[in-house]
Parts: sequence; structure tokens; C-alpha cells
Amino acid sequence: MANPENLLYSKDHEWAKIEGDTATVGITDYAQNSLGDIVYVELPRVGQTIAPHASIGVVESVKAVSELFSPVGGEVVEINPLLEKDPAAVNRDAFGEGWMYRVKVSGDPAPDLLSAADYEKLVTTA
Repeated sequence: MANPENLLYSKDHEWAKIEGDTATVGITDYAQNSLGDIVYVELPRVGQTIAPHASIGVVESVKAVSELFSPVGGEVVEINPLLEKDPAAVNRDAFGEGWMYRVKVSGDPAPDLLSAADYEKLVTTA
């Protein structure tokens, strides 16, 4: 799957869609494919303040448990309720219904995030 051009990407394989002062966050198609079948997702709490690049949860698959890092900082304003009962939504649609949480962004939301083209270079050399 191609990486959508309207998103920003972290080197930790998360994506952020910035709209005004809010960012929707998830893991990339590359990340979900590397993990395999996702069986559990632990997300931050609504109201929690998170820092960029901080570990804020876990993604568990049949192959591994992986930390979830936030590409942006701010206050968590929503989590994806679908993932509690259907974590495999991340496998089916990492950039759509598999989004993880939304953050009211504080500070510069993208000081070191990558464009789709730069992220593509990162994962093709990995």
C-alpha cells in the first residue's frame, strides 16, 4: 500500500494526520505488515498529556509485542473505540478505520516528521 501524501510519518512507523490543532494518529501499513495479525492494542487515556516520541501504549500481534510511540505531543482527546473489540482493523486499514487516537496538538506538531516520500525511502532501505 502506498503511503498517503497528506500524512506525516515518524521513524518509529507511526503516522499523523494534522487538521488544525488536532492530529489523528496510527501505525503505518509497513508497521502492521511487519507485526502480523494484531490481537490487542493498548492506547493512551482520553485526557492524558503525551510528549512527542514518548512510549504511550503497546501493539500486540501473534508475532510480537511492540511499543507505540507518539509522533506528536499534546492532550489525547479521543481513542478509536473500534480497536477495543476489533484490533485487527489496524491490519485491514492502517490509514483508515485502524486509526488509534486523536491529540489536541501542543507546540510544533512536526519538527522531525517525514513526508510520504522520505518515509518510503526509510522503509525501502530497512
